[in-house]
Amino acid sequence: MQITASLVKELRERTGAGMMDCKKALQEVDGDIEVAIEEMRKSGAAKAAKKAGRIAAEGVISIKQDGKDITILETNCETDFVAKDENFLSFTNSVIDAVATENPDDVEALMGVSLGDETVEEAAQLLVTKIGEKITVRRFEKLTASGPVGTYSHGVRIGVIVELDGGDEALAKDLAMHIAASKPICVSEGQVSQELLDKEKEIFMAQAEESGKPAEIIEKMVAGKIKKFLKEITLLGQPFVKDPDQTVEKLLQAANASVVSLIRYEVGEGIEKRVDNFAEEVMSQAQGD
Repeated sequence: MQITASLVKELRERTGAGMMDCKKALQEVDGDIEVAIEEMRKSGAAKAAKKAGRIAAEGVISIKQDGKDITILETNCETDFVAKDENFLSFTNSVIDAVATENPDDVEALMGVSLGDETVEEAAQLLVTKIGEKITVRRFEKLTASGPVGTYSHGVRIGVIVELDGGDEALAKDLAMHIAASKPICVSEGQVSQELLDKEKEIFMAQAEESGKPAEIIEKMVAGKIKKFLKEITLLGQPFVKDPDQTVEKLLQAANASVVSLIRYEVGEGIEKRVDNFAEEVMSQAQGD
């Protein structure tokens, strides 16, 4: 039987599973959609799909280094408890190995990479069935450094990679630790987006106008706040954590070095977490809502 796009679409809508999984399932049962659904439920694909709408904002940041090749990966789950689970950690290790060896272009390509008998996507679905939580491979980056490189992991929640031009690996390591603590969004002021600057200036302007001072004074106040803001969010402008009397820029100048690139991952950053109110939940259940 020919597996049509409309048939695949119907199976996707009924199970929530991925397109390739649906197509494969239909091919294996000669296009019988009811049998395909039954088989997918058995394999865990449908169960994984049911959890797709949940928020997975916990997890781990992994770093793998092989000489000058460095890979960083974020894998998410729903709870801190599962983030420590052996099965979850084993899956994460397998995925970062796959990134390092197979060089996928993006997460979508990574999900199709083989992990032995199954793909990354299939392994994730099996893990969902086993541990009962949503599992996602959120993001990864891989670089091949030409200069000194430093990495730092703060537990499993923060991971940093820094590549330098000049200097040495000890300096790169110190900077990686600094970046983990100080959270710069970029290296220099020139890399800060105009959109972010405009947004902050608007906020500072509104705050300054409440003072009732003349326009020229307000302008100077805002300019001062913007200058301070730029120093806080850029690596070069920040006081070095191991010696706050000097900035990172001065530290690099003394070592005749510059930062080629920095990567900082923190578990769940940018993911809106659901906050449950246990007392309200109990009251709602008691009232029969």
